[in-house]
Amino acid sequence: MKFKTIAVFFTSLLACSISIAQTNMPLEDFKPSSTNQSGKQFPQVNSERCVRTSISAPEAKKVQLDIGGVKYDLVKDDKGVWTGESAPQDEGFHYYQLNIDGVSVPDPGTKYFYGAGRWGSGIEIPASDQGFYALENVPHGMVSENIYFSKITNSFRRCFVYTPAGYEKETKARYPVLYLQHGSFEDETGWSAQGKANLILDNLIAAKKAVPMMIVMDNGYAYKPQSGEPVARPASVFEEVMINEIIPMIDAKFRTIADREHRAIAGLSMGANQTMRIIMNNLDKFASYGGFSGTSNYPSSDPIDPATFLDGKFNDGVAFNKQIKVFWLGLGTKEPNPFPGSVGAFRKMLEKQGIKYVFYESLGTAHEWLTWRRDLNEFAPQLFK
Repeated sequence: MKFKTIAVFFTSLLACSISIAQTNMPLEDFKPSSTNQSGKQFPQVNSERCVRTSISAPEAKKVQLDIGGVKYDLVKDDKGVWTGESAPQDEGFHYYQLNIDGVSVPDPGTKYFYGAGRWGSGIEIPASDQGFYALENVPHGMVSENIYFSKITNSFRRCFVYTPAGYEKETKARYPVLYLQHGSFEDETGWSAQGKANLILDNLIAAKKAVPMMIVMDNGYAYKPQSGEPVARPASVFEEVMINEIIPMIDAKFRTIADREHRAIAGLSMGANQTMRIIMNNLDKFASYGGFSGTSNYPSSDPIDPATFLDGKFNDGVAFNKQIKVFWLGLGTKEPNPFPGSVGAFRKMLEKQGIKYVFYESLGTAHEWLTWRRDLNEFAPQLFK
């Protein structure tokens, strides 16, 4: 009787262990990611938002998937193919890489994106609201690559320009312009590749939620040529490039409405900081601003003195409200410090000065592209009304 009781106990324990193990296994409904190279089956994403990667590396001793700041061990089969999964990821776009015997490399299965200061892998975790940036059966605009020589930096530079559907046919129509900037360690490709800015505007314009507009996306890193000993951190001259080279070039080359009321400027993170300084120093050029996950007091969350902040540009709330048509801020609810603190301090200053602004929260997103896609989707309809 005693042996039977023990046997029943161990049988129940084994069943419980198997059940626990099974609950930790990802659902086997993985599908190739939308960011995969043509014909590639990996990486894959399942309905739980887990990422599965696979790579052939017969001689490797250890292979890991590095995503979301966590490294996950992959397992090698008898053919030398390593496969493994991540924990569930947040919705949206994520940079990631593979680590083979301590060396980080892009996943050969994905398209490459410029972020984190390098060309590397990116993956889409399908979002519940992804329709607003989806490729839909609506009239589509065009994103063109524009190369120009900058006398200020003594170098060739480029910007990407979105022109809305109908731009080529409606040859007498002129358009307002949004100058839209990327974040740190990203470049001018970010807003059209990772951000899907063109698809967002295509869908908004088709739904008559936004005015047909152009978007100019340039590289926020700009420095004068150095002579003598190189400086570790040269001063940025992007504002000078924007005002004296980019805007005149765009107005000369495209059918813009070339006045301040029909120019807006916005950016994410580092770009939010840059563009805030640019608009406040050049109110004769821009009338609307959007700051996505950033302000010019970043990273400080200390109280802001409007008499001295940005040379007192926010000191006169009445004058500010007369000059600015749209002043817009956005932030994800899962953003890490110091972003909530710095944006919060900035908002307190605005409210103390009686400055009108719009604040939008992206629910459940952090300092990443789904936050900024949502920001653009909410910001663009406010412009040029």
